[in-house]
Amino acid sequence: MSFRRRALLYAALTANAIRPLPGFRAGVPSFFAGWLTTELAPQWLAVTAADAATHLTERRRDPVALGLAGAAVLGLGYLVDQARRDRQTAEEALTEALGADYAEQLDALPTPAELATPWRSLVNPFRTFRKPPQTIRVERDIAFGEAGRRNHLDIYRPAEPTEDAPVLLQVHGGAWILGKKEEQGVPLMQHLAAKGWVCVAINYRLSPRDPWPAQVVDVKKAVAWIREHIADYGGDPAYVAITGGSAGGHLTALAALTPGATEWQPGFEDADTSVQLAVPHYGVYDFAGSTGTKASTKLRDLFLTKWVMQTTWEEHPEVFEDASPILRIGPDAPDFFVIHGAHDTLVPVDQARQFVARLRDASHRSVVYAELPGAQHAFDVFPSIRSAHVVRAIDRYLHWHWNQYRRDRAGASPSGSTLRTGSGTQ
Repeated sequence: MSFRRRALLYAALTANAIRPLPGFRAGVPSFFAGWLTTELAPQWLAVTAADAATHLTERRRDPVALGLAGAAVLGLGYLVDQARRDRQTAEEALTEALGADYAEQLDALPTPAELATPWRSLVNPFRTFRKPPQTIRVERDIAFGEAGRRNHLDIYRPAEPTEDAPVLLQVHGGAWILGKKEEQGVPLMQHLAAKGWVCVAINYRLSPRDPWPAQVVDVKKAVAWIREHIADYGGDPAYVAITGGSAGGHLTALAALTPGATEWQPGFEDADTSVQLAVPHYGVYDFAGSTGTKASTKLRDLFLTKWVMQTTWEEHPEVFEDASPILRIGPDAPDFFVIHGAHDTLVPVDQARQFVARLRDASHRSVVYAELPGAQHAFDVFPSIRSAHVVRAIDRYLHWHWNQYRRDRAGASPSGSTLRTGSGTQ
């Protein structure tokens, strides 16, 4: 491939990352190209600059190609700076929702080193999937149900034994039709396990082999398993947080908003499936098209009907409505930290905005919303500038909430009296 063609590729990828192609059908290719460019912007910047520098040493230079490469370098630099500024975006969301003094309620204020961009760990961002750090241990493929590998879970916990540690349940995404527990949420789980948390990553049954509601049934079954068994692994069965991205964000929000829904707890109707808080990333909150957006209606009619629900909106609208977190919000909703990318082409950000608005109208608990400028879908799958700042913001929120919970349980303050909502960041 000639340098001009490579330079054109660099420039096209960068342009799509800065301004993704709009539209339902263009969303998927725009996502893949934009996601890898946005979250790997430092690496692309280095490759583009090195390629251009090499071309400059040649006798015959292509000014058009150099211009394209230069434009790509400037654009990639903009993406790097934008990702670095997400640290402030997330912090402003926490401060606005929880109060300017929320950090004083943490065990310790974050140090400048803890808030800085971890450049060294970003040199090879995929290393995190090969070998966990020595400060944690991972126990794999523990059965929590009867669906074989689709009902297996992994537990990430501190290397040293713990007791009554807070618990985080991680639900992977993949459009309800694919995905595995080892593929998502790993940076967050490794980070929290090193700080004393017990994290549980699950598989669940997938459509179309197992149509809806098998997916949410399995998530609730995992919560019930945690309540019964996590003490054996050092966790506190009374405190369970839940998180996940995309389809996992949908299942996270839905499970959090429907504790004890007996229709989704066959054979374990009496089990406690409540959670203390939820942290959905770039989730789908509307299966029924109730938000009135073209994207939600097309998702319902062109994808969910055939591949997930295996029924139509016209035949069974209640099935789609029951599966929509935005239609299950009530005053007893737990605490939420909702995170979404402003440039998400798979799940447009308007769904998150409407979901958060309804949560704040109805819920008595804290609702934090961080909308990340320039972020695509799946921004947290592997370590990047943006995901590092998001992981640390989630860390601060979880520890703030955990400390509130412990104080309330000890009787230091009336239950829920210190948990507030705010207008968030948009």
